[in-house]
Formats: sequence, C-alpha cells, structure tokens
Amino acid sequence: MKKHRTIGVIALIGIMTLFLLSGCNTNSSSASEDSSFLEISEQGTFTAGGTVERTEGTYDPTDPFNPQGQTSHDAHANVFYQIPEGANDHPLVFLHGYGQSRVGWQTTADGREGFDTIFQRKGYGVYLVDQPGRGAAGQTANPAEIPNLTQDQNWFTQFRIGLWPDFYESVQFPKDEESLNQFFRQMTPDTGLYDSNQVSDAMAGVFERSGPGVLMTHSAGGVPGWETAMKSENVEAVIAIEPGGYHFPEDELPAPIPNKYRELTGNPVSTEDFNKLIEIPIVVYFGDNIPEEPSEVPAEDFWRAQLEMARIWADVVNSHGGDVTIVHLPEEGITGNTHFMFSDLNNQEVADHIASWLETKELN
Repeated sequence: MKKHRTIGVIALIGIMTLFLLSGCNTNSSSASEDSSFLEISEQGTFTAGGTVERTEGTYDPTDPFNPQGQTSHDAHANVFYQIPEGANDHPLVFLHGYGQSRVGWQTTADGREGFDTIFQRKGYGVYLVDQPGRGAAGQTANPAEIPNLTQDQNWFTQFRIGLWPDFYESVQFPKDEESLNQFFRQMTPDTGLYDSNQVSDAMAGVFERSGPGVLMTHSAGGVPGWETAMKSENVEAVIAIEPGGYHFPEDELPAPIPNKYRELTGNPVSTEDFNKLIEIPIVVYFGDNIPEEPSEVPAEDFWRAQLEMARIWADVVNSHGGDVTIVHLPEEGITGNTHFMFSDLNNQEVADHIASWLETKELN
C-alpha cells in the first residue's frame, strides 16, 4: 500500500509539472516570438560617475541630523546590466528619454519582450541606465520641485500614438485600455534640475565600466548621448532613436527651424568636440506619422522640424568625413511606429533593422 501511495505522488508531481509548463506556453498575449531560454552569464547593478557633496564642520554622532561634517553621494547614473552566454564584444548601453527610466527598454506596454531581451537574444550584452536624477539614481545635489500635472493626453499626442482620444489608424501601439494604462504609468519625474553635462559625465563613467560598446539613446537622451561620444573613446557607435537635438560646429550652425511647438536650433560645440562625432558610425531612426508639411498640431509640427534638422545635421557631419545615416522607417517599408518604436507592436522588426545596421558596421 505504501509503495502504491509513493508511485501515486510521483505521478501527481509529474502531471502538475506538465500542467505548469503548458500553462507557461499558452500565455500568447505576452510571450516572446522566441520562447527559448536565455542563458545569462553575468548580471548586476552598479553606479557610475557622480559627485560627493560635503558640508563644512565635524560630524557629531550625538546630533545625527546636523549636516555639519557629513557628505552626500549624488549625480551618478544607476546601471543594471546583463551579459548573455556567448555575448559578442560590443555591448549596447541604453539611455532613456524625458520622463522615462530604464524600464522602457525592458518591456512593452502589453508585456512583450523589450529591446534589452531582444538584443541579448542577438548576442549583445546590455547596460540599462537610469540617468542622474531619474529612477534608481534619484539622489541629487540640485533638487527640483516635482509637479503633479495632468499631462497624459499631451504625451499621447507628443509621442505620436494619435490625436487624443483617437489612435492613428495604422499605429503600432496596442489599443487596449490596459496597455495604455501601463504606458502612462511608465512616466517618472526628475528629482533634480536637468543637466546634460552631468548626465554625459555619468554616461562616460558607465562606458569606463562597460568597456567599448554601442550607445543607444532615445529622445531627450540624444543630446547627452552626443556629448558622451565626445567624452568617451569607448563609444564605438551611436544609435539615436528620435533624438531631441544636434550638435554643430560653432561656425556652421543652421538657421532655426520654426514650428508650432518651439523654435528648433542647433547646439554649438567646438571643432575639437564635433570632430569626435565624425570618427564613429551613427544611425538616427525616426518613426511614422510625421507630416511633410507644417501642421496646426504643435506635437506633429515639432517632429516635422526634428526630422528636417536631423537631415541637415547628417549632411554637415558627412561633409566632414563622418558616417551618419538617417532612417525614416516608412521609407524602409516599416510603418505605424510611434516615438517609442522599441516598444511598439513591431519592435522585433525594428530591432532586426538595427541589428542589420550593426552588422554592416562589423559591430556584431
């Protein structure tokens, strides 16, 4: 009787195991197209860059909240990294945009795999950064008031998901209520005053730790991204997803581009700094629903101006011997992408396009 009971328990465990495994494979709404295991050889978290603030005086342990003699470590980046088994020698370092954190690279609004996992499957180590004053790097020497503004509908429009409350007809964003809820809750504020020089200093520190690699930036991360490439010789290439600005030689600034959002200007830098951008391959990606003619909608008109400025900048860099490619995805037959192409429904297709570019530059 005891023997039969033991066999029955073993059988029950086996049935339960099969049930759990089959249950994991039936969640088609959030499962990756590639459901194979991903073996990670190394992962961890570290900080990079930063400053130490000191208050004059002598610390008194009997008066613990008196700042005299005490220090504060701040203005650093916080980095989560994963290195897959058999990774190549060109890790990707990801820098988020405005109101975002590294979470945006890790998943999508509807729970699919984000760029970090997709590119690990392609053989790249990944370093996901929270810039100084954002996310897990909130300790700051220049604190800012955090406003509680109702702006979801503004971001819906600014990020080219649609014109609230309507989605663009062919948009590559999931249109269900819960996905939109998750997307809005991904927004996170600055805890301190924004300083692109501070961000790029911290990013240069990230590359000291990661070693040579490729920088991928998004939106407002674009400006400190160019500055990071100027400061660190470990930046092998830059992939900029709809960057927020461009650096030009001081004597080659283009005319401002007016638009309904705000006038768009180039950022002047020294010839020495600019020349560092011509030494590495750069690709700049833009998504869909960017008008060719001026629009009465400020957000749409802003992106029209941004694409125009990007093309002007590419011409200037390339005229100096640089290697800049502008990719407007609809011209590649890839349509419907928002400002967040790395988490859109076709993010795998976008990643494949980026991976092909990396291969042409022998960065795979």
